[in-house]
Parts: sequence; C-alpha cells; structure tokens
Amino acid sequence: MTIQYTERALKDLKSFSPPERTLIAKKIEYLAENFEMLKMTKKVTELKGCEFENQYRFVVARKIRVLFRIEEERIILLVLRVGYRKDIYSR
Repeated sequence: MTIQYTERALKDLKSFSPPERTLIAKKIEYLAENFEMLKMTKKVTELKGCEFENQYRFVVARKIRVLFRIEEERIILLVLRVGYRKDIYSR
C-alpha cells in the first residue's frame, strides 16, 4: 500500500517536534503495512458521517491522531490530517 500526504497533512506534520514527526512517520508506515490487522483493533476506526467513504482515524499516540482515507482502486493510504486529539476533528 502506498502512502500519499495531502498538503494539509504535511503542514500539520511541520507543527510537531522532530522526535514526534519521526514517531508519526514510523506509525503511518506501520499502518500501511498492517491496515487489515489494525482495522480489527481500537487503533483504527472508520469515521461516521463523513462526506467520503473509507475515511478512518488512527491513534498514533495517546493524544495524536491521523485521519486518512483508503482509495481502493489504487490501494493508496491518503493521509488527510495529523494532529492532537483536541484539534483534529474541527474543520
């Protein structure tokens, strides 16, 4: 599964410290390799009420979340947003 980042996700990543960025990048790679397994845990949850299908939330750390979408036709993990739990769901 390939990983693509939106411009917004890249901007979000820059707001984190370098050690946090490294952790987030490693966790996103792990997610791409183990998506089907993680989908059965509480680490990955499908978002309800979104305008697009196949949008999920991934718990990176206690306070850090990644919002992403799976595009089946090309098998791409498209990272939409990266942020702290308190801010990630606001538009």
